[in-house]
Amino acid sequence: MTKITSTNPMGTDGFEFVEYAAPDPVALDNLFKQFGFVPVARHRSKEVTLYRQGGINFIVNGEPDSFAQQFAREHGPCACAFAIRVEDAAFAYERALQLGCEPGPTTSGPMELNIPSIIGIGGSLIYLVDRYGDKGSIYDVDFVPIEGVDQEPEGVGLTFIDHLTHNVHQGNMDKWASFYEDIFNFKEIRYFDIEGKLTGLKSRAMTSPCGKVKIPINESSDDKSQIEEYLKQYKGEGIQHIALYSKDIYHSVPAMRASGTAFMTPPPETYYEMLPGRLPWHHEDLEELKKNAILMDGAPTEDGGLLLQIFTETVIGPIFFEIIQRKGDEGFGEGNFTALFESIERDQIRRGVL
Repeated sequence: MTKITSTNPMGTDGFEFVEYAAPDPVALDNLFKQFGFVPVARHRSKEVTLYRQGGINFIVNGEPDSFAQQFAREHGPCACAFAIRVEDAAFAYERALQLGCEPGPTTSGPMELNIPSIIGIGGSLIYLVDRYGDKGSIYDVDFVPIEGVDQEPEGVGLTFIDHLTHNVHQGNMDKWASFYEDIFNFKEIRYFDIEGKLTGLKSRAMTSPCGKVKIPINESSDDKSQIEEYLKQYKGEGIQHIALYSKDIYHSVPAMRASGTAFMTPPPETYYEMLPGRLPWHHEDLEELKKNAILMDGAPTEDGGLLLQIFTETVIGPIFFEIIQRKGDEGFGEGNFTALFESIERDQIRRGVL
């Protein structure tokens, strides 16, 4: 359990949940089941369902008068909120307000838990949660477990939220990086400036003092990149993708694919032909990587480790998911950024966007 310190003034300790909404919540139900999530509980009085896999909690909010559904009416299918675990939610909330944050709406009913929130990216919410682990659970108060359902399903082996990214308008990357620095004392751990054949993006990867909340913030270098396409489709800034950690990506990906998950177009054959030159020390099975269309990245030398990753197609409006397994590399697949960026560009060209 993380404590409040001078370097961790909000007492952050990881992600608690991500909340989603859509005009048709059934589509989200089908999607998350494809990913290996199981609906484990339903809200006592509202049309809200809790999905779980490993240590990952997803909330689907279909309550008509909720903030989530209002957000969905404005943006379409969306990730309308996420929650950060903190040592003391009331303290963290008051500190955030003192530092100039805008409070989120208070929508709890009688006998319901009031979880404080602040306004985050694109008007979405950041909840502050201190009931977890030995201190109980926020779900015990508002949710009723679904009878006969394992409350801690393993699913396809996804275990926690590794990171989630923000897409912002040109000129706003530094503003949002400063937001996380000023409020939560995040630090920049990576900076990217990616140039594709026709478009480009910049990204600042921020991480919390506890090291468990990582948020890369992307902005476009031009007016036609996939970042700009996202901003137009989503009608504003927001969460671009959520990365889910797999303890065995060679198991998770085929299981998700067999359930109907659509992954992005595989990289060209040349990508795998070039891997031994890029990472001569790796010990992965290239045929397995290629068969599953998994990307690999790593440091120039073995002591820097490597990571394996794959991305779904856009599945919640313009939002997509990443499946990632780290083998000593704490980056974000920088070596794959250009390859991925160019593959999305190829798709944009095929669709006539570029």
